[in-house]
Amino acid sequence: MTQDIRPRMFRRLALGAGVAALLALPLAAEDAPTDEEGPTLMERGAELFFEGLRREMEPTLDEAARLFAEIGPSMRSFLMEMGPALADIANQVEDWSVYEMPEILPNGDIIIRRKDPQPETSPEAQEDGSIEL
Repeated sequence: MTQDIRPRMFRRLALGAGVAALLALPLAAEDAPTDEEGPTLMERGAELFFEGLRREMEPTLDEAARLFAEIGPSMRSFLMEMGPALADIANQVEDWSVYEMPEILPNGDIIIRRKDPQPETSPEAQEDGSIEL
């Protein structure tokens, strides 16, 4: 039985991307003395850190590339066929947070239920027994 590694892979990928984004900020903002002979200690440390990060992330990135190559064509086909209908639904829904996660029924239908069903509004009877529409 194979375990689905996608959630773990995406967590590692997101963590690596976050660390890389933080490290993209200037590492030595203060005036560090530079010598003409080679990189400073700060530059060498950053190079070593990025090299270690690259080695750690390489298996995850390779797996992500394999996964994207595997699902890419089917995802492209799905979006070509269903894209307009999904865009129409997205335009009609104001707040996705009021809906449950989609459910796939045994017959293949997909339903999305409201979390708190809206109360049905029924016409109220007037004092004389008539109903105002």
